[in-house]
Amino acid sequence: MSKRDYYEILGVPKNAPQDEIKKAYRKLAIKYHPDKNPDNKAAEDKFKEAAEAYEVLSSTEKRQKYDQFGHAGVGGGDHANYSNLGDIFENFGDIFGDLFGNQGRGKKQRASGPVPQKGHDLSQRAEISLKESYEGCKKEIKVFHYVPCTTCNASGCAAGTKPQGCKPCGGTGSLHYRQGFFAYSQPCTTCHGQGFTIASPCTQCRGQSRVQKHDRFSINIPAGIYDNAELRLQSKGDAGVFGGPSGDLFLIMSITPDKNFTRRDADLVATLTLTYPQLVLGCQIEMELIDGSTESIKIPKGCPVGKEIIIPGKGFPDLRGLKRGNLVIITQCDIPTKINEEVKQALLDYDAELQKHHKDSGGFKSFFKRFLG
Repeated sequence: MSKRDYYEILGVPKNAPQDEIKKAYRKLAIKYHPDKNPDNKAAEDKFKEAAEAYEVLSSTEKRQKYDQFGHAGVGGGDHANYSNLGDIFENFGDIFGDLFGNQGRGKKQRASGPVPQKGHDLSQRAEISLKESYEGCKKEIKVFHYVPCTTCNASGCAAGTKPQGCKPCGGTGSLHYRQGFFAYSQPCTTCHGQGFTIASPCTQCRGQSRVQKHDRFSINIPAGIYDNAELRLQSKGDAGVFGGPSGDLFLIMSITPDKNFTRRDADLVATLTLTYPQLVLGCQIEMELIDGSTESIKIPKGCPVGKEIIIPGKGFPDLRGLKRGNLVIITQCDIPTKINEEVKQALLDYDAELQKHHKDSGGFKSFFKRFLG
């Protein structure tokens, strides 16, 4: 039986670049790998066929001969004997190391020393008042985090010493084993998977390259910040390991309530309690705002309870500085619970006058009996 074309086997055109050929082979190797197709002779044959095609097309010299003379140019297909699966794993160690967790013989050795790693991000809450969120403020932040060890300059080693590559695992951090065409690995017990050992650790950090400490610093909190907003403080999280970059600190804002004001979106909202005559006749009120400034509030004649009076541009600023919200004044009426006889009589006279002009509304008739007091 004539042998199949190598390009056809891998499913690539004849002008395919090397990275495309490698990608195609990796895909077939995964699909027909014996570990995924146990006791499947057809899959094993396709696995061998793909390996043979890749062995030729991945070599510039062999590929040129194959393109010019076909299978005859590479020995009629006898250039490699792939009757044994172990030969395939031997010849393609790097490929199978990439495909199956770097457990093949092509596993590359690590550097002889530790690899710097970035520190963890941290998060904590910061409490501010509603006034501080309205105006912006400067806040002192306290954090307990890792910082680089200054004794060993984040090396983890005692003075005059340095880390050594782990000999049992060759600096890989893993020990590799093979049984037939099955390969597996486990963390090195000597270096605990790090790939290096520290014979003389720093006495301050005990070889960890960093220590924990309480730290404090000041930050500017922008005006307009809202409840549960996050501020990202770069490099204020945990220090990295062995000189790696520090993580970030995320501050989550907790805004305490104010006794006179609340926030509604970007609006500053307050309730203004007025007397009944002030609501009926209208008035001008000087009101102290949350930042200590005063604002003249005009109450229109016949102002109903619950009316919202809007003063534009007196609310919370936008964090991007584009605009501000409004000041919203919600009117309420002060109803006294205790009055003297003179005031009581005046109210009765006032009510008697109103009754002369009273009109039913809403389709209901009311039947007045008497006042309780």
